[in-house]
Amino acid sequence: MGKKGIETLVGLFVLMGMLGLVFLALKAANLASFGGGDTYTLTAKFDNIGGLKPRAPVRSAGVNVGRVASITLDARTYQGVVRLEIDKGVEFPKDSQARILTAGLLGDQYIGLEPGADEKTLVAGDTITQTQSAVVLESLISQFLFNKAADAGGESGAKR
Repeated sequence: MGKKGIETLVGLFVLMGMLGLVFLALKAANLASFGGGDTYTLTAKFDNIGGLKPRAPVRSAGVNVGRVASITLDARTYQGVVRLEIDKGVEFPKDSQARILTAGLLGDQYIGLEPGADEKTLVAGDTITQTQSAVVLESLISQFLFNKAADAGGESGAKR
């Protein structure tokens, strides 16, 4: 194999490496799915969305069934309004529940949909009324420390 053939192979190898890096970057940014298949839109309101971001997955039973399309603030109720794009082939009962969950202890947040038992299903434009906000780790820690401090203060006052 001549010098030109080796240079061509090296060039192809570098090009494939660059394409691999672009794919990994898109996957890490949660943008790897270019084909936006047929979806329908649902809305859910949460008191606290935590670290939920647009394009976060929507899962049911651990299976991706959609994505978070947008997050806005309702100026009247001061709740986070999350617009979900759900795959057309997946239908949920009207009494389904949406929860903001965390992948692992400190992982990314996503929406978990738990189907209800209603015979009627959610259609495009419906709002999921049963929601559970994100559990904020800092809030839990501060609440725990506050309770421990209150207990310690109460015990020292009782000993006197």
